[in-house]
Amino acid sequence: MKNLESISPLLAGEGLPDFKEITSQEVEQSIPLLLDQLNNEFSALEADLKNKLVNSEVLTWDEVMKPLYKIEESLRWSWGTVSHLNGVSNSPELREAYVTQQSKIVRFSNRLGQSNILFQSLASIAEKSKTCLDKSQRRVLESQLLSMKTRGVGLEGSNKIEFNNNTERLAKLSTLFSNNLLDATNDWNLLLTKKEQIEGIPKRNLAAMAHAAEEYFPSQLGDESHSASGDEKWLLKLDMPTYIPFMTYAKDRSLRETLYKAFISRASSGKLNNEKVIDEILIIRKRQAELLGFNNWAEVSLASKMAKDVSEVEKLLEELREAAIISAAIELETLQNFALKITGNENFKLAPWDISYWSEKLRENLFDLNQETLRAWFPLSQVLDGLFKLCERLFEISIKPNIDKYPVWHEDVQLFNVFDSDGSQIASFYLDPYSRPSSKKGGAWMDECLTKGSKENGEKILPVAYLICNQTPPTSDTPSLMSFEEVTTLFHEFGHGLQHMLTNVELPQAAGINNIEWDAVELPSQFMENWCLDRRTIHDIAKHWKTNESLPESEVSKLRQNQTFNSGLSTLRQIHFALTDLKLHSQWDKDLGLSPDELRRDIAKSTSLIPPIPEDKFLCSFSHIFAGGYSAGYYSYKWAEVLSADAFSSFEEAGLENENQIKEIGKKFRETILSLGGSRHPDEIFKLFRGRPANTDSLIRHSGFKTRSF
Repeated sequence: MKNLESISPLLAGEGLPDFKEITSQEVEQSIPLLLDQLNNEFSALEADLKNKLVNSEVLTWDEVMKPLYKIEESLRWSWGTVSHLNGVSNSPELREAYVTQQSKIVRFSNRLGQSNILFQSLASIAEKSKTCLDKSQRRVLESQLLSMKTRGVGLEGSNKIEFNNNTERLAKLSTLFSNNLLDATNDWNLLLTKKEQIEGIPKRNLAAMAHAAEEYFPSQLGDESHSASGDEKWLLKLDMPTYIPFMTYAKDRSLRETLYKAFISRASSGKLNNEKVIDEILIIRKRQAELLGFNNWAEVSLASKMAKDVSEVEKLLEELREAAIISAAIELETLQNFALKITGNENFKLAPWDISYWSEKLRENLFDLNQETLRAWFPLSQVLDGLFKLCERLFEISIKPNIDKYPVWHEDVQLFNVFDSDGSQIASFYLDPYSRPSSKKGGAWMDECLTKGSKENGEKILPVAYLICNQTPPTSDTPSLMSFEEVTTLFHEFGHGLQHMLTNVELPQAAGINNIEWDAVELPSQFMENWCLDRRTIHDIAKHWKTNESLPESEVSKLRQNQTFNSGLSTLRQIHFALTDLKLHSQWDKDLGLSPDELRRDIAKSTSLIPPIPEDKFLCSFSHIFAGGYSAGYYSYKWAEVLSADAFSSFEEAGLENENQIKEIGKKFRETILSLGGSRHPDEIFKLFRGRPANTDSLIRHSGFKTRSF
């Protein structure tokens, strides 16, 4: 790689990427050079393996897996950096470069996944070297062989050509879906000029909306003809830091309706319409499954997951649906009656754009809880301090800001180092906390920057994670003040990061989050959410940004009560998404006589108490399954939530105030769930921690579902 390193920082292949130097031009010039080199390296590997197979030599792990990993990791490091920047520093130029190179990446990936020589070599190792392999190596081999089967290694002739063309097309469609959604989200805006339009909106959000108006409509700021007071104007947009507060607090019902309909219909019309993209994705996925010998895409997806088949997933979802539906009906009835009482309008009927608003009003009424007011107790720096203390208490690690110079992609980004109890550094992570609607994808996620391993000279590579959130940024006179939901999101993503950073698996293919079944990967993230309201943790994370006073116990109690507020409705919502995903990938067909949207509406009859309105085109923004990795896998959130609730209950059973027991169980959690990564099957790891298989009892108890008495 030396000759290529001098050409571009993108081709360094190791260490922290030099983000600011990786431009769209670098991507266009360097990725083809990288692929040329990796193709040559793989050709040499294939030639060597073919020769040994012909001569009936017994292949070893080091002869196959080490050079293969070197090739795969070079690609992951370079293209992973480009993909990361495409998500956090999106620009028209980078987007074009990304799309242009994506097909070449897919082609090379197909070559690796469909090499018969490599497949025969891996199968030979799996068969002839069983006694020489440890448990982690055998599991990695099994996963690699299964992955190659589902990537078309057994296909020949026209079927192989069709499969590969389809793979490239799916990658393009996924990117198109994501870009359409980002553009549609950014394209819509509404300028508000009257104070009655923004009644109820918190001052912090109004300041952000006013700032957005200045940026988007600078020429209008001198025009007072439509302004309620001077040049005051506020821009309403569809980014989450604007959308959620407006839907939750805006008194103007008609504007909530306008915003809701715009949000729920994103990317469903005009040039940015994702409906045909969805149809094509589903049709191609089904064809891919058929080419591989499966009945549908769900079977392909579940082949590498904990869940055995579609029926097992449906059984779990139905078990949770039955537990949630009665509670959800009671919650909706309570909400309707409350709204009737407050409005005094006997004809008032809840609509989808009313749920967040009246839920917040009812929450305030029941618990005297105003979550917006509580932001003052959750400044980002304090939340991080409390989170780090929790990790020290549970897992005996310490976390400190990196004080040396390091590369970043934006000035808001920080790098932190993680140290073990003996003071040795074991990992690092980047934190990119704030929303940047014009250049950063919405949502929150964790990804790999560096994977634990070793360089060719034996030097250890410490794992480094990306932790990305989209919370409210600071203003000129206030720090970033987090909602409690944003706090739980940070804890969630940090749970993913912990599994990546605290691995003790030396085999990089199974270290951290690698080789973990998709429906188990959310276990540590959802587990960490449970600690947000632990007595000691909430005391550490919740201190007023001005006075440093702790959040009053009365407010903490309200937050705890709030944990199960409308839990039936929220659970039904997740089940609706999961079933929609599952049935689209197991039952939908272009000849079914139903569009994907119509199938989704049919599912809603048993999973939604308020039917989707005609404008509801939610599928057009369902990025998880059409532009992410969750196709036929969205159920994983609930599957893993069962695991995480059961895991957390072991701490509850020991007593959350019993520090000695908590430390002991935390150590066990680290040594099993967090440390073993993909080196064992998740069932085996969970049993090592819990002593038994998981069940739904803890999740149902934590959800606080109600039952109607007769």
